Amino acid sequence: MSVRFTTRARTGAVALVVAAGLALGVVGCGGGGDSEDGKPKASASASASRGDDPNPSTQEGSDEILAELRGEGGLILKITSATRDAGGFVTVNGELKNDSSEPARVSLRAAGVETEILRHGPSLGGATLVDSASKKRYYVLRDTDGRPLTTTNMPRLKAGESIPVFMQFPAPPAETSEVSFQLPSFASGTIQISG
Repeated sequence: MSVRFTTRARTGAVALVVAAGLALGVVGCGGGGDSEDGKPKASASASASRGDDPNPSTQEGSDEILAELRGEGGLILKITSATRDAGGFVTVNGELKNDSSEPARVSLRAAGVETEILRHGPSLGGATLVDSASKKRYYVLRDTDGRPLTTTNMPRLKAGESIPVFMQFPAPPAETSEVSFQLPSFASGTIQISG
């Protein structure tokens, strides 16, 4: 056998193994429903889009700003929507903008302090919703691998640059419509939940 044939055979075998692994991953993520303890499972579609906005229509053309939170290094987080989903989740959408004249990066503290979230890299996993009336705090949801259901791997932002961001939380009770949004290294603010 020639070297060229051996290289092609190895490349084909690697491609077959990767394709089989991806197919098993997709099959393994299916199902849905509730877990044994009755709590809803995190959806695979939300974790697959953790770097993208799950609902682009809430980002583009949105004039309303629920809260504008200033962070370190000239960063501003504008929250444009907080929507209650039928599945028992609240999805918070917004825009992260570098309002300074220098490049800036989101602080590593924004990922929080939980080891499970930190091992998946930079994120907004430290965000929480606080329901003062019920005296409860809601943390960012995680998928079955422990990845936070939020924007991850945010790039260094050039001066004036902005990116869309999202975070998904368990929903507070239906009668709760106002919560405090908190993210480490940013000021906190009050937002209204719709839906």
